[in-house]
Amino acid sequence: MKALVFEGPGRTSWRDAPDPGVKDAADAIVRVDTVTICGTDLHIIQGDVPEVTPGRILGHEAVGEVMEVGAEVRTVRPGDRVLISCISPCGRCRFCRENRYGQCQGGGGWVLGHLIDGTQAEYVRVPFADLSLHPLTSAVDSADAVLLADILPTAYEVGILNGRVRPGDTVVIVGAGPIGLATVATARLYTPERIIVIDLAESRLTAARAMGADATVLSAEDPERLVADLTDGLGADVAIEAVGLPETFDLCTRMVRPGGRVANIGVHGRPTTLHLEDLWIKDVTITTGLVDTFSTPLLLRMMAAGKIPLTSLVTHRFELDQMEEAYDVFSRAADTGAMKVALGGAPHDSVLPAN
Repeated sequence: MKALVFEGPGRTSWRDAPDPGVKDAADAIVRVDTVTICGTDLHIIQGDVPEVTPGRILGHEAVGEVMEVGAEVRTVRPGDRVLISCISPCGRCRFCRENRYGQCQGGGGWVLGHLIDGTQAEYVRVPFADLSLHPLTSAVDSADAVLLADILPTAYEVGILNGRVRPGDTVVIVGAGPIGLATVATARLYTPERIIVIDLAESRLTAARAMGADATVLSAEDPERLVADLTDGLGADVAIEAVGLPETFDLCTRMVRPGGRVANIGVHGRPTTLHLEDLWIKDVTITTGLVDTFSTPLLLRMMAAGKIPLTSLVTHRFELDQMEEAYDVFSRAADTGAMKVALGGAPHDSVLPAN
């Protein structure tokens, strides 16, 4: 088969790779139909994730068709159209029993494109298939569904649930990339009073308004003053960091009100200073997290019902063998306007119920 292979920091290639086969009775082999690229993949290529070694096939998000299953797989069978989750839970360890799948100690967690070969290929071996694969209805388009492999549950679980967003809250989201926009969409499920989005690029703020943000501000235009003005000087109930930079995390801690919550989603490659000399007296809660994907079935039902419209997040489409071109477009988002890119099959026709 063809696959995108990590060759070392700064180098990848779309080349021949061995076809995957069933290694464990809980495995499934999936033919990849639609796949996407994550910002974490860019971190890997830059050498920020040393656990990923040369020769690894990248990718942890995809939609495809089950081709073969191991003897212990019960929930899917060959021919099923499925979503491949970015997290592969064993389902048996302590953390999996607590729905903390991302911390799995039974050989799962974030393994695809990290510790084992991933989804940016024509075929992929998926471990722990009963919990890692989600059957898809014909009503969900593949380019929409692939967003539920990672960014949508990440935004919902690590941003909205960890941040305990409630009706009437003022929610500030720093960063209007794909994760930030998914956070806007899922925050709206909890009817906050207002959602304020901060970003460097006006084009992304336009996308945030289209997604449902009530107010937007460029990071160079004193967002702290805007938040103070809109909250009568109190500050945000919830500040969500969706970039992964020391400066943006620090901004969140300055904008949150006493008793408020800071939810960090961004992947941080550099240390940041935690200003406890200012925060110790404010009763602020700070949360971090790797997505667990326990919410994926719920989000799939919500998407199928039209409650989470995210089609606008997919800005570019490519054939699977255009993987290197897609990476170039995605990595230069400031120039190309790329949000999420989808690679693979033609758009899946929705099947509507009669009458």
